[in-house]
Amino acid sequence: MTRLEALEEYSRAQKQAQRSYREKIMDGQYPYLPALDDWLEKTSVEAQLPLGTIEIPLELVTGTKTAGRTAAFAANFMPLLPASSEFASKWVTLCQAHMEEGIHDPIRCYEYLGHFYVQEGNKRVSVLKYFGADSIPATVIRIVPPYSEAPQIRMYYEFMEFYPVCGLYTLNFTQEGSYARLQKALGKAPGQAWTDDDKADVVSLLNWVKKAYYAHGGEHMHTTAADVLLLLLRLYKLENLKAYTPGDLARAIDAIWDDVLALERPEPVTLSTQPAAPAEKSGGLLNRILPNKRAAGPDHLKVAFVNERTPETSTWTSQHEFGRTQLDMVFEGRVETVAYHGAEAGKNADDLVEQAIQEGADMVFTTSPKLVGASLRAALRHPQVRILNCSVDMPYASIRTYYTRVYEAKFITGAIAGVVSRGDRIGYVADTPTFGTPANINAFALGARMVNPRVKIDLQWTCLPSDPVRHFTEQGITVVSGRDAPSPNRPSREFGTFLIQPGGTLVDLASPFWHWGQFYENVVRTVLDGGWSRDKSGTDGRAVNYWWGMNSGVMDVLLSRELPHDVRHLADILRAGIISGSIDPFACHIVAQDGTLMNEGRTGFSPEQILHMDWLCDAVEGHIPGYEELTEVARPMYRMQGIHRDLLPAEKEADL
Repeated sequence: MTRLEALEEYSRAQKQAQRSYREKIMDGQYPYLPALDDWLEKTSVEAQLPLGTIEIPLELVTGTKTAGRTAAFAANFMPLLPASSEFASKWVTLCQAHMEEGIHDPIRCYEYLGHFYVQEGNKRVSVLKYFGADSIPATVIRIVPPYSEAPQIRMYYEFMEFYPVCGLYTLNFTQEGSYARLQKALGKAPGQAWTDDDKADVVSLLNWVKKAYYAHGGEHMHTTAADVLLLLLRLYKLENLKAYTPGDLARAIDAIWDDVLALERPEPVTLSTQPAAPAEKSGGLLNRILPNKRAAGPDHLKVAFVNERTPETSTWTSQHEFGRTQLDMVFEGRVETVAYHGAEAGKNADDLVEQAIQEGADMVFTTSPKLVGASLRAALRHPQVRILNCSVDMPYASIRTYYTRVYEAKFITGAIAGVVSRGDRIGYVADTPTFGTPANINAFALGARMVNPRVKIDLQWTCLPSDPVRHFTEQGITVVSGRDAPSPNRPSREFGTFLIQPGGTLVDLASPFWHWGQFYENVVRTVLDGGWSRDKSGTDGRAVNYWWGMNSGVMDVLLSRELPHDVRHLADILRAGIISGSIDPFACHIVAQDGTLMNEGRTGFSPEQILHMDWLCDAVEGHIPGYEELTEVARPMYRMQGIHRDLLPAEKEADL
């Protein structure tokens, strides 16, 4: 490169600087490079750690160490000084050197909160940024801020802990725990150092993901390319992604775009608490003017159900099967259903969901939280197919999830138990501390206390190594809220709320009941009526979780014929009040076990507060077990739906 050609390059770089300067001024922003020393004057420093000479990403070189040279550069590191200046002459010389033999001498800089500030070598950085280089060698000193609970500081400390493992600055996440999740996604043990090949694979893949992500507008989003890479790695294996072409990656990112948008939101899941209103019938003003314009749904649907177990081995599956057959009867001629059983996550689940779609399914219900990964991957392959997974609070907008508000039924059975019990102690059997379970326990306790202010609920868990019913018998407790459905190898009456008579005979009192048929009818009718798109996941950047209750007909209470008429009358009053909205189980004075006032009683809680409840009211004796207390059988469900699943170490998280 001749000197004249290098001067022309300087002129172009200077124009970029002037454009950046004008834009910053117009936006009311500082138009020059920031100086790290100016910031450090306003904050304290925990330590300074030499990192040696390393390769650093140029996009993270964002300022200078001192204020001496800030005015020579615009905020984009392009030169502002006149072409006749000594500064410009040196820039031009470096430009020639870069084009002829490359710039190899390391700069000297400081790193603070993941960004680099140059002490020596600003013009080298400017030249390399102008020519679009990715990185530069640098001798780095890390400035460590004091620890605090601020999200930025927490994330930075998490990065510092992981940096010795990977040795990369290019991985910039926005979600806590992401570095450990990445380590797990790569199949590595906690703390296991990356090889040079590992680093090369991840950096190469990240660069391609970044290009595809930025082409989607990701450069202007809070979510980073590393966040998107981790999402892809949770759905696809590294070896598969490495074989993708740039076009394949672009299509993969397009397929998960709703899920990427969900990462942008502080609350990635929105709860749908009742079915969408049906599409407008013909006869409206628009239809009178344009009779052919209406919200049309499909004329025919094929609906597949993919179950983890079989109806013969699981009451849960048999209940969903009963709901499936209701679709056949209600929508005869318009809806065709088919069931696939025995789906195991990590084994044949993906194949069964794919088989259902290949055999013509327009809509797929997977009836276990463990099948959410298979559901997600199928949704990415087949965006035209409506896929729903029976789970709650799953932050994936490419599918929908569904469950019911069981706490409404528990409130009624609690009131029944409080009336029937001759003592002030009632037993409660909970399965696993998943989303909604503490709300169920509290609602039951509040229902019982409504009719007996002295009552105490003895809480026991099936996920712990104990026999709850034997415990209740030893304690002289005769009224128990047991499992919500019959279980294999347990007495047939040991579910719902029951009475233990002398001699150990169990008598049914009442039980929550899922009308899965009504739920599936509501959802399918929404599709047939053209109303599906009105609550489409991803339109506002959030995933949709159907969390319907008794007012939708999907949840109820079965009452035993053995109940006294007055007790049945009380249950009917409570049921009618919950359905109409005049009774809210949580719209009362509530104190937690630790004495904290949780509600003064003027209003109830929001659906999100109820679903994420992780405390017990003072009428409950017992505790919410942590992951380490659970039996091995119970841990997989906790990984998926546990109320504190986000606090689990990454190596214990569920695989999708």
